[in-house]
Amino acid sequence: MPPRISVRKYSWFTVIGALLLVALAAWWLLRDGGDREPLATATVKRGDIEALVTATGVLQPRNFVDVGAQVSGQLEKLHVEVGDQVQAGDLLAEIDATVYLARVDGTRAQLRNQQALLKERQAQLSLAEIQLRRQQNLVRQAAGTREQVEVAEASLRSAEAQVEALQAQLEQTQSTLRAEEANLQYARIYAPMDGTVVSIEARQGQTLNAAQQTPILMRIADLATMTVQAQVSEADIGRLKLGMPVYFTTMGSQNRRWDGELSRIEPTPEVENNVVLYSALFDVPNDGGRLLPQMTAQVFFIAAQAENALVLPVAALRFEDRGVGARQDTDEGTRTAKVQVMGPGGQREERTVQVGVTDRVHAEIVSGLEEGEQVVIGLRATGQSSGGSMRIPGRLR
Repeated sequence: MPPRISVRKYSWFTVIGALLLVALAAWWLLRDGGDREPLATATVKRGDIEALVTATGVLQPRNFVDVGAQVSGQLEKLHVEVGDQVQAGDLLAEIDATVYLARVDGTRAQLRNQQALLKERQAQLSLAEIQLRRQQNLVRQAAGTREQVEVAEASLRSAEAQVEALQAQLEQTQSTLRAEEANLQYARIYAPMDGTVVSIEARQGQTLNAAQQTPILMRIADLATMTVQAQVSEADIGRLKLGMPVYFTTMGSQNRRWDGELSRIEPTPEVENNVVLYSALFDVPNDGGRLLPQMTAQVFFIAAQAENALVLPVAALRFEDRGVGARQDTDEGTRTAKVQVMGPGGQREERTVQVGVTDRVHAEIVSGLEEGEQVVIGLRATGQSSGGSMRIPGRLR
């Protein structure tokens, strides 16, 4: 008689089999959809955006002068120090003037001697004129001879020539005296402009030689206005235009922004390590004197900007000619791009938008999207929340 199998045992087999089928189906579905990660989105918001050309620059005073010595000698006295404020005409330094004073005194004595000699020659000239008139009267009275008149005329011409020669010597001595007096004055060096003493190159007691090259004593600068000289690469120089807005920060004041306008671009480049750099310059007021010479400036030229515009991450855009994630910081008008917009039910809609000003991170949306819409920007990484890191695919799917 065959064994009997209870109905209860068949029921357990049925339940276990059903559970295995469910588990197998779940595993299959998970394996099939394992590569499908939740999409990361960004909200279209309003904000400001700037297309910038960045460069590194150096601060210099707009107006400065290097004060030099026009005469040689020992630097006897320095009347200023670095950082002193000076006015035009202030005494800055003195050079030992012993030699120059002696030359002036000697030339003045020579000049007085020539002036006295000139008076003697002028007296002889007057005497020659009197003698000539006397001889002429004697001839008219038949009491003199023609030969005596000729002798008197020759004496007069000789006296006139001596006076003229001495007058020329006197003028030459006067010119020499003016030059030596000027050298004596150059031994005292005065400030040529209002400003600040920013550097001193010479030291008290140093012997200066101005015979071949003018020795530089110090530099005076007007720190009220500073000039920023920015080094711009040849790849970016074409985007700069005179009058465009520009701002910069310094290493010591990164939270403060100084604004200006591009005033000039020097056409001759500098080549450093095979990199071609052009100098772009602009001036900024230095209220408070916080900007100092040789400071390093991080410069930002504003090639284009948009205020209170619809802004979207560049990662959400698919440019037909560049692809997602490519650099989109040009300011050459508007361009067309594709985006995928998330609908209320999670469905995706591909849409064409017009893109305006862009930088490396965000882009201005001119048309095609509304504020508040959700746009796909990539795939959210596994295990990350909506605010975590994201993987950006090569193309949006």
